Amino acid sequence: MRILSVDLGTSNTVAVLSAHGRPPRVVEVDGSANMPSAIFAGEDGTIMVGRDAERRARLDPTRFEPNPKRRIDEQTLLLGTDVVPVNEALAAILRRVLDETTRQLGGEQPDEVRLTHPAQWGPVRRNVLLSSARLAGIDASVVLVPEPVAAAAHFASFPGKGLAPGQALAVYDLGAGTFDVAVVGATQNGYVVLAEDGLPDLGGLDVDQALMVHVGREVSHSDPQRWQRLLRPESTADRRTRRALQEDVKAAKEALSRHPQTEVPMPEPFKDVLVTRGELEGLVRPAMLRSVELLARTLRTAGLTPDRLAGIYLVGGSSRLPLVGSMIAEKIGVVPASLDQPETAVALGAQHVARDGLSMRTQNVEGQVAAGAPAYAPGGYPPPPPQQPPAGYAQPSFPAGPAPSNFPTYSPAAAAAGAAPAKKKSRTKLWIGVAVAVVVVLAAGLTVFLTSSSSVQTYTADQCRTPGPADAQGLTGCLRQLAGKIADTGGCRPGMGNGPAAPAQSLGATSTCAAPGRAGSQVTYVQGTSAAVLKQYTDGLLASAGGDRVEAAWKGNGLEGRYSSAAGQNAAVLVFTVSDRPLAGFIYQVNSAGQGAAPTPGTLADYFEQSVQPGE
Repeated sequence: MRILSVDLGTSNTVAVLSAHGRPPRVVEVDGSANMPSAIFAGEDGTIMVGRDAERRARLDPTRFEPNPKRRIDEQTLLLGTDVVPVNEALAAILRRVLDETTRQLGGEQPDEVRLTHPAQWGPVRRNVLLSSARLAGIDASVVLVPEPVAAAAHFASFPGKGLAPGQALAVYDLGAGTFDVAVVGATQNGYVVLAEDGLPDLGGLDVDQALMVHVGREVSHSDPQRWQRLLRPESTADRRTRRALQEDVKAAKEALSRHPQTEVPMPEPFKDVLVTRGELEGLVRPAMLRSVELLARTLRTAGLTPDRLAGIYLVGGSSRLPLVGSMIAEKIGVVPASLDQPETAVALGAQHVARDGLSMRTQNVEGQVAAGAPAYAPGGYPPPPPQQPPAGYAQPSFPAGPAPSNFPTYSPAAAAAGAAPAKKKSRTKLWIGVAVAVVVVLAAGLTVFLTSSSSVQTYTADQCRTPGPADAQGLTGCLRQLAGKIADTGGCRPGMGNGPAAPAQSLGATSTCAAPGRAGSQVTYVQGTSAAVLKQYTDGLLASAGGDRVEAAWKGNGLEGRYSSAAGQNAAVLVFTVSDRPLAGFIYQVNSAGQGAAPTPGTLADYFEQSVQPGE
């Protein structure tokens, strides 16, 4: 039995092969265990991947996409003048791994391919991954494995680290593009996800960006115009320079996980910048604190206290930051474990999950049929039966109660022999499931169409270049799109409100609304005539708050942009802007005595994401 497991990550892809009775081993592509998950669209229509793509990026950066997985929710990518479907971009990466594996197997394909994915991915994203496998030419049976389940299986494969029934493991997965946390419980039959959560705006790429901003503060004053050309390149030469600088910044970040200081080589005319581990940790501490706080909340959701965990397992390349382990130990009281290479843990762990412990729901066969994709069963596997505990077995009681319905139970390889046989499934039930899935897909599409056409009116960037007529609440049509549900529930009034953020001069159309769930706080929305003037004003708000800062991307109601949160001793402010039009909003709070604990940049960011950010 030849099994290939692939962890297609945001920055790097790792593949592991077990064949001919030998232990699983990492498949080296281009001489390395990690293949960059990067693509380059050639003018002749070919798609290059990995290090070949990175080399070609120096010739024409406009045709290069370093992180296609981060754009899985987009249908297409614009590379140069070519439009490349996202699933074809991911298929190119999988095809390169398959070609190398087939070469090492003497021309034969593996019998089974296991693709890992974040636990939070729903049917739509999983189907993109499955269709990418089909386009890559994978003829073997394809199985999907949630990443925390694979990580738990890898943890349990080490001597002395096995998970007994009733024990639970927290998986802290800090990758390049996202942060995911899950609590995985062990049962007699395998593993079940008890609770999971994540931060889509936190990962190694965000650490790179924070370090880039820090470097810019050190050198930009010597030639501001040249630095702006680096940040917003217009020529091929500028794009090449920016790409080289990004690679040097990333290398410096990785070096600081091993050394107390390092230098970032800078392009002309700037001088090289010396950065220390302490400076990097100061930059990313607020973001890392968010991840640790989310870890604590996920434990509470699972009904577990830290002392009842079998451990906290660090996976993902960005978890190498020494700050991660020290903050978890400080805040949670458990010293986390990092066994083996964190980049390869998920792909190796997928090898230890038994085939018969992966249910139809895991593979999302119903969703594939509804979407017109094949069921991926050329290997002749019958539909796996539902898990049945052996006779006389009592299911361990986890305090959190039953696991979420969208997470099946997964069996480790060692438990495969002890699983009780199950009865054959009825084909009638399968067809009913297919019919129900089709109805659900059609109903969901109709619902999206109706809601998008009636409840949220969207405007183009050109329509929002200048403020249009405002209603009695001070809201233009573009501001209503930005405010979302708060426009109808926040008691909005024209102007900047009565807070300390009122400007000395008018910025354009303004409206101030009550911040939901925050007595005495306000959300102010602004549509200006100049994005530059608006940015200058919001930058001043952030500077007035001082202290630590958190930055991330947001998206909703057909808009997307970035938000920045800052909190100092006297005030806290969060500013959110729209990337392609002069729209902005901000939450400003003065910290006064008797008001309770002052907000941190992380808590203010959480509040924005949960209560203020407009929904899709």
